[in-house]
Amino acid sequence: MAMTLQTFSTADAAGAALAADDASRYIGGGTLVVRQANEGDVSFSTYVRATDPALSTITVEDGRATLGASVTMGRIIADGRLACLAEVAKSVGGPAIRNVATVGGNLYAPAPYGDLAVALLALDATVEIGGGPIPLSAFLADRHGTYAHTVLKNVGFALPVAGSLRFLKVSRVKPKGISVVTIAALLEEKDGTITSARVAYGCMADRPIRAQAVEAALIGKPRTADGIRDALAVAADGTSPITDAIASAWYRSQVLPVHLGRLLLA
Repeated sequence: MAMTLQTFSTADAAGAALAADDASRYIGGGTLVVRQANEGDVSFSTYVRATDPALSTITVEDGRATLGASVTMGRIIADGRLACLAEVAKSVGGPAIRNVATVGGNLYAPAPYGDLAVALLALDATVEIGGGPIPLSAFLADRHGTYAHTVLKNVGFALPVAGSLRFLKVSRVKPKGISVVTIAALLEEKDGTITSARVAYGCMADRPIRAQAVEAALIGKPRTADGIRDALAVAADGTSPITDAIASAWYRSQVLPVHLGRLLLA
């Protein structure tokens, strides 16, 4: 089947083209949509892209970072202002993939992909599509519904205190394997006690999700083996792990508390 390519100068124009044609798909880095086409997906016949400079812009000011949807993993790694996400970006494929894989594509990536989205969820990020900011959690819950034929413009988040964002990707193949489970946690502590916690999972549902039971169990506790015991007991609450060629849902649910404990105590 012949594929056509439509190029627009603004994100809004590209979004309008997507909304008008169910047989179109947005192409950023192409790591997902081009593979789908090559593997015989005939549900679409048109690539839509935008050359809008804003989509490739990184802005860091007043303690907040905004990443255009076309910013690549490679650029995140190279930008010292985004040190909190450097290790996360390095976990996405190999160098060739990181040079083209985009922030926007990662947010649309189905499990077991989307490792950056897990970290951004722990950072309480927001995304912009057309109007004002949308909580990332709300976007992820409806990314294949309301937001399926839209152009994501950027993602923004408050820069965390150095060392407060913890990230762990568990894979069978090192160093660039597909995730068995991904965990990100942003913790704040005072006088040896956890005062705030945001914990997110990848591969424990059809999209990255917050571990709200774990977050509640951590508040007011010391970050010690005894202090996190209750959190580990509810590690799988609210999850619905995927089963794929990498691991079964059962296996993911069994290893989750082990790796969550390692992340929290590291």
